[in-house]
Amino acid sequence: MVGFWHRLGTKGKALYSATLSPPCSSPLTLPHIWVPTQTPHRPLSSGFHPVKTGATGKTQSAAEIMSGKPIAKDINLRVAAEISRMKAAIGRLPGLAVVLVGYREDSHAYVHINLKACNEVGIKTSIVQLPQDCTQDRLIDVVSSFNSNPSVHGIIVQLPLPQHLDEETIINFVSPEKDVDGFHPLNMGNLALRGREPLFIPCAPKACIELLLRYRVEIIGKNAVVIGRSKIAGLSTSLLLQRHHATVSTLHSFTSNPEQITRRADIVVSDVGIPNIVGCDWLMPGAVVVDMGTNSVKDPNSPRGFLTTGDVCYEEAIKVVSAITPVPGGVGPVVISMLLSNTLDSAKRAYGFT
Repeated sequence: MVGFWHRLGTKGKALYSATLSPPCSSPLTLPHIWVPTQTPHRPLSSGFHPVKTGATGKTQSAAEIMSGKPIAKDINLRVAAEISRMKAAIGRLPGLAVVLVGYREDSHAYVHINLKACNEVGIKTSIVQLPQDCTQDRLIDVVSSFNSNPSVHGIIVQLPLPQHLDEETIINFVSPEKDVDGFHPLNMGNLALRGREPLFIPCAPKACIELLLRYRVEIIGKNAVVIGRSKIAGLSTSLLLQRHHATVSTLHSFTSNPEQITRRADIVVSDVGIPNIVGCDWLMPGAVVVDMGTNSVKDPNSPRGFLTTGDVCYEEAIKVVSAITPVPGGVGPVVISMLLSNTLDSAKRAYGFT
């Protein structure tokens, strides 16, 4: 445990604890998984994958780079085609409403990306921007108005909210039938219970499973470790991996030997929010790694002044793993596609369209 906390540092400990204890934030097989009839990627197992040895005797990477971009492109094209079919048949389009509170640059940037993707596939969008000092009653009124609007099929309350607002209460006010983020207790509870199906699965965990399935990673019977237990990603990913019959361990701030546990994992999913916390010494040779972390690291040489990196030290990991998602360009694009897919599914359900 000493090595783990030493690597975190003082700031990292605070970030780690906050990430693992967030204020708040489909039938399996997953609903409407866009599995292609053919895939350009070679089959992968999450066991040992042979690596090549160069002339210098150093191990050379044979890791499959699990890019999410071609998967997202395929899903988006299929969503757009289905929306066109629905419009031609019943004259209706899916609608997504976004509620944005405050002035966080990262939240505004993320919402902009989502809205752009919606417009490209034909989903109607509405956005309400509220000031930083917005009252809870005002925010609830906005959410309630979208709940009762029949042309809105998905509602997103962009998180995190300002500290004076109770995120749990706000999320509970979103109609479960329009909870395309999948955070409502009804959807989370049904995800956790055997024999029940949520109306929506959270987009990030759904994207994680989609990537594993698309790249033909074996999940059934494999040892999987999820680092982090946030409602947005970690907790739901653990539940989803269990539904796919993996043996799942969830690591958090009270885990005493995270490196040892992770080194026994065939599949490693990281949702910590601390750059490069997972090094090659955490990983079993041949493991499959899904890096869900998105962290900004200052870099004066970058045109933007910062670089985006994941939780996993990519340069180290590719030397030992059989497959890994890059950051950016791995899970992120597929997360957005899953939002589009969830919104489409909600509209089809509302209109009885098949």
